[in-house]
Amino acid sequence: MAAQAISTVRVIDQSKVAPPPGSVSTTTVPLTFFDMAWLFCCPMQRIFFYEFSCPTLHFTQTVLPHLKESLSLTLRHFFPLAANLTCPPPPYEPYIIYNQGDGVHVTVVESDADFNHLAGNHARDIITLRSLVPKLPSTNMSSDTTHVVPVIAIQFTVFPNSGISVGMMFNHVAADGRSFNHFMKFWASVNSSKAEDLTSLSLPYHNKDIVKDTHGLSSMFLEQSRSWGTSSVGNDPSGNVLVTLVINREKIEQLKHWIATQSENDQELAQICITTYVVTCAFMWVNLMKLQEKINGSLHDDTCYNFISIADCRERFEFSMIPGTYFGNCLAYIFVSAKRRELMEESGIVVAAKLIGRKLSELGKGAMVGAENWVSEMEKIVRNGSLVTVAGSPKFRVYDTDFGWGRPIKSEVVHIGAYGFFSLHESSEEEGGVQIGIVVERDKLHLFNAVFQQGLDIIH
Repeated sequence: MAAQAISTVRVIDQSKVAPPPGSVSTTTVPLTFFDMAWLFCCPMQRIFFYEFSCPTLHFTQTVLPHLKESLSLTLRHFFPLAANLTCPPPPYEPYIIYNQGDGVHVTVVESDADFNHLAGNHARDIITLRSLVPKLPSTNMSSDTTHVVPVIAIQFTVFPNSGISVGMMFNHVAADGRSFNHFMKFWASVNSSKAEDLTSLSLPYHNKDIVKDTHGLSSMFLEQSRSWGTSSVGNDPSGNVLVTLVINREKIEQLKHWIATQSENDQELAQICITTYVVTCAFMWVNLMKLQEKINGSLHDDTCYNFISIADCRERFEFSMIPGTYFGNCLAYIFVSAKRRELMEESGIVVAAKLIGRKLSELGKGAMVGAENWVSEMEKIVRNGSLVTVAGSPKFRVYDTDFGWGRPIKSEVVHIGAYGFFSLHESSEEEGGVQIGIVVERDKLHLFNAVFQQGLDIIH
């Protein structure tokens, strides 16, 4: 496959959007242990593509002012996103602080790239996609080496007479995927309603005191994260591409049925809820490990292959006081491991589904069991390799984010690295299907296609 022609972009507007004057007072937002667990994580990058046939001048004069106004109204309620993550030197703990006048950096860019190509499912250059996402401005304060960074930045890219993309980079320390998608849908609703009456919309819950740190995890995670350092994003070779794999509802149901029939006498598996999330993650874990082996060679049969996921803790019995609208992070880590021989045999997906399903079921007994090892376990697994991890969930309903221009035709996560990561959303094409994003090297596309076609062929 030939490389795509280099596109050019032109910055046409840069501004800062703040909550309405006087609507939010200076506020310090402490970080909970759930937030501290993400201090080492690279910023999240997401893009929404919308079909919107208009000239650039129409966008800047007519569409953009209302987008900024609706964003301002939204930030009144989601004010931590307009704030700054502040990291003083040890022994002081990081925190988020909003000062009056703080706001979100908004950039508007015009691109001559092919909108339909970038919003497609085929291989697209990851560097080009990341150009649709802004950078987070960073500064250092005075002489005490306190590091200050905005929580989120937004970029609108106009593809004249074709479409618009809305790209975001945000710091996971401030919010998890559920909170971020709450913000996006709130903003989209305000923008599409063209009204200032927000009483019908679900407001975020900001009281951090509701998260009780009974085991001293906050200081533990902070110390572990500082010793590890902060991950970066954007270091992929220029030859890397993002491929979207869509598995329709029929195939998902066939996969569930196939797993069930392969384990009819497995009483434990019969007690595990084999959900769309479980079977998709099992399918991806096995096939991404096969792809890694095609590229790097096979390892010893006793080598541990690892899968990492996260689970929302809101409204679970031990956190029943935390409402679904809680804004911040409220996630438990899920670590799953298996010997290579278990995953690479014919029934590898069945084994993977059983292991993932079991771990998720165990959350009912206590989501915080082993929490003191989350960060150190993550560091160990990442350094050792043989890892697959997932970003996103079909429950986020990203395709319901309508600014008044209709549903997005595509949404992508673009901070994921090659081979060991994949993104997961609901399908935009039908209820019950899934959309998966995978980054691979362009010259390895033939291996990717062979592995995943073979994986799909066994499902019948």
